[in-house]
Amino acid sequence: MSMSAGWYLRRLSRMGPREVGGRAGDAVRRRRWRSAPPDCPSVTGARFTAVLPAGTIAAVPPDAAKRLVAEADRLLEGHAEYFGVGRDDLADPDWWYDPKTGRRAPWGYAFDMPYRNEDAVGDIKQIWELSRHQYLTVLAAAYAITGDERYAERVAAHLRSWWAANPPLRGVHWISGIELGIRLLSWVWIRRLLDGWPGAAGLFEDNPAARNQIWHHQRWLAAFPSRGSSANNHVIAEAAGQFAAACAFGWFPSSARWRSGALASLERHLRGNTFPSGLNRELATEYHGLVLELGLAAVAEADAAGVPVPATVRLVLLRMTDALAAVVDSRLRPPRQGDADDGHGLVVDGAGTDRWASLLATGDAVFGRLAWWPEVTGTDVRTPLLAALIRPYARPASADDRSVPAVSRPARRPGHFADAGMTILRGPQETGEIWCRCDGGPHGFLSIAAHAHADALSVEVRHDGVDVLADPGTFCYHGQPEWRRYFRSTLGHNTLQLDGEDQSVSGGPFLWIRHARSRVLVADPSGAGVARWIAEQDGYQPSVHRRRVELTAASRELRVVDEVRGPRRTVRLAFHLGPAIAADLVENRAVLTWTRDGEDRSAVLDLPGQLRWRAHRGETGPPLGWYSAGFGRKEPATTLIGTGSADGAEGFTTVLRFHG
Repeated sequence: MSMSAGWYLRRLSRMGPREVGGRAGDAVRRRRWRSAPPDCPSVTGARFTAVLPAGTIAAVPPDAAKRLVAEADRLLEGHAEYFGVGRDDLADPDWWYDPKTGRRAPWGYAFDMPYRNEDAVGDIKQIWELSRHQYLTVLAAAYAITGDERYAERVAAHLRSWWAANPPLRGVHWISGIELGIRLLSWVWIRRLLDGWPGAAGLFEDNPAARNQIWHHQRWLAAFPSRGSSANNHVIAEAAGQFAAACAFGWFPSSARWRSGALASLERHLRGNTFPSGLNRELATEYHGLVLELGLAAVAEADAAGVPVPATVRLVLLRMTDALAAVVDSRLRPPRQGDADDGHGLVVDGAGTDRWASLLATGDAVFGRLAWWPEVTGTDVRTPLLAALIRPYARPASADDRSVPAVSRPARRPGHFADAGMTILRGPQETGEIWCRCDGGPHGFLSIAAHAHADALSVEVRHDGVDVLADPGTFCYHGQPEWRRYFRSTLGHNTLQLDGEDQSVSGGPFLWIRHARSRVLVADPSGAGVARWIAEQDGYQPSVHRRRVELTAASRELRVVDEVRGPRRTVRLAFHLGPAIAADLVENRAVLTWTRDGEDRSAVLDLPGQLRWRAHRGETGPPLGWYSAGFGRKEPATTLIGTGSADGAEGFTTVLRFHG
């Protein structure tokens, strides 16, 4: 996908004067950097001292270590999967090859690369992912646990290969700051985990090629930060990676300046990217996880190096952790809201490790769990590693202690996050928790709302962790515009569409040029017997869409009432079922069945009789009836669409009844 002149004009319209000036300066700098890059300053006496404390590896749970080693063995054999595409070439990878399209990215000056054009470059996500080197952190962790030098030797061979194939400012791996930041963080942890290997110093601090790459990565990040309307999770990754490297690899004349600049950026943007309630402002749950991982990793480097960090950094991470604990369902699954691309900040675990359980376990170790937090029964490798480096969260020593901000953590599990417009309605867990997310929040973050979907007033409903009324997910970013449009569209969510249009207006795959505004009128997630939520959105002016959701615990019934106030409009009301749900639709009633842990479950969905209902599954012209469990993967799932008209005289009532 190449960007048209119209896209550039639309993108420019979403920037302020300061951002325009900053980007103009970036453009001048890119032209100036086209000449041969400067040499890395000479370094003598470089040492790596940010090692794990004694006994850390012994604290890794045996089952987590077993999963990790199994994953590392698959990697040694050359096998991996990224975004639904299997690879068998990891014994000796081609760093510029896209296995999905079979294309190889061209060589040349980094800022000339048409990386959004899949025909010219391939799928850039496929190419970039391997070069985050998070599979190498897995191999390094396997070495740390087992002492088997095969893992260390493979890591060393791949790093030397990558450094030789990707000189500074040449090729696609020098385009995007988030990639450089995450790669630096991976290198820090690789060096740490290889510390017992005799070749570790020769691979890093005593290796001119390694020092050159580390220096140029940090020089790049200092020169080209994500700015203005792009200062989302990308700027967090850039700052966290640069800060980690400047702490652990502080060998250069500029290290102190880079460290202080990155820390200031991290503190400012962590606050800017996070609501006071603790939820991420992008309202894309996977980016909440990514930012939390990056923030924890950065604090680990600060504490390992003895670098003070502002108290607000830990406070934001504490609030993010409490918010995550509040919104997950009974199986520790968070909402499937907004974009998701399977991005991680630090990977040292094998397949089968639960990301969200891992984050909550780390939160418990660092901040302390609250009484209402859900129980975490799984294990992971990352938690004991981070907990060994991060000092426990400090509380004020006394009422007069102002070095640590006083923190009031929720006494009870929050169900409504007013600043984020998110409300979680829950039924009792005894017969399978009914979990319902209601969306009445802003349309994404910043002026472009890059990772938002047109999903105002959508609901997401689960029973005992199974998607019943599902958010279909994301599937793709670049290269497949029809699928990108579908998965972020209004029709692609459990909400109401008017006149065949999205509630918000898209200007490109990561650009919204008009944002629907929502407001929550009533949020009572703990109402006596009936939990209730009411909200409205103005994306279809002059009409207003209002939705009421009620969850009655005793009858295990969820009622959704949609009203359209304004002129007569054509209506399509969508309900997307999870991939495990079978549906038998007769007129306006659908009987839903599924299996959970070997037990048959069922529910009845009574749909508004004023609309004509039809089931869709796995359709491609245009796309309809799909579910994406992860980036690059999709599978058919049933979508129920009701079509008719709204004249404001009556609402549309949908009732979902779960059987005991």
